[in-house]
Amino acid sequence: MPQSLPTENYQAVPPPPPIPFPSKPNRELSWKVASSLFVSFRYAWAGLTYAFFTQRNFRIHLLVGTIAIGLSLWLQLSRVEIAIIGLTSGLVLTMELLNTALESVVDLTVKQTYHELAKTAKDCAAGAVLISAIAALLVAGSLLLPPLLAVLGLV
Repeated sequence: MPQSLPTENYQAVPPPPPIPFPSKPNRELSWKVASSLFVSFRYAWAGLTYAFFTQRNFRIHLLVGTIAIGLSLWLQLSRVEIAIIGLTSGLVLTMELLNTALESVVDLTVKQTYHELAKTAKDCAAGAVLISAIAALLVAGSLLLPPLLAVLGLV
């Protein structure tokens, strides 16, 4: 039977005051960072370039996704099937970019020290990439294998 904790040493904590929310958000700093839509796209391209040149797994996922889409075009899958393969491949690349961003922020936070929560954050982000990659592999396999085996005369 669980025992109740004594309450005589505890004081009730009042709720925090409401945070005032301005009617119009202050966007001054955001416009100084990205002065135009074109500059925003340049920053996004810089992130993609960084991931491509520094992250081996990003390059692997990009290659596999490109092969899957190329194979689906060669096998003349339906537009919906090609779109599904493209979306799942894009999801994997997106997860890889988020994983890279999270790893960079964690590394910035803990510097050259080890912290168990930093390891947990990085491992969970890597796990998210793994799950999306397995899902993409299952989707591509279920859509590509039957027509590929038929073309090869194995069915």
